[in-house]
Amino acid sequence: MKKVILASGSAYRRELLSRILTDFDVQVPGIDEDAIKNSGQSPLQVACTLASMKADAVARLHPQHIVIGSDQLVDLDGTILGKPGTAEQCCYQLQAMSGRIHRLITAVCVVTADDRYEFAELIEMRMRKLQAAEIQRYVDRDAPFDCAGSYRIESAGIALFDAIRTTDSTAIIGLPLLRLSAVLRNLGVAIP
Repeated sequence: MKKVILASGSAYRRELLSRILTDFDVQVPGIDEDAIKNSGQSPLQVACTLASMKADAVARLHPQHIVIGSDQLVDLDGTILGKPGTAEQCCYQLQAMSGRIHRLITAVCVVTADDRYEFAELIEMRMRKLQAAEIQRYVDRDAPFDCAGSYRIESAGIALFDAIRTTDSTAIIGLPLLRLSAVLRNLGVAIP
């Protein structure tokens, strides 16, 4: 049986994958994400390219296994918002999205020696109009410094929105399990 390897350092993706698999490895790919984010590609192309690069980097080291790469970013009218890193940047991103619709893009690439599956989930998210004090309270509470778009939807971040349109809520957290489960089953992985 082929081993499944998650090509990601994300604790969120690791937790999500553990919902459907009890046995998998994790390896962090060493790629330059900034070079791709600054390449002039569309946000969707950037997310798909990064997911593919992550999967390929780890698959080169483990060609006999199934490797999953993923990337997530926010597309705000063609501008990419990634992980903020600081409270100040969180507040800036949330203010920019306040009262507006953005797309959260979660791209996935699954690679084996013989197969390659690539797909992306596009989630339409409408953030309600936020006051500066609300933004600050939220950032102080959830500290979403490592979250694309500066929110944790699985925590208090849900209160920032008044509408979300998606076919798979796990894609918002970082790994779309509905489509990924189908791909893994197609590759012979036993998933309940």
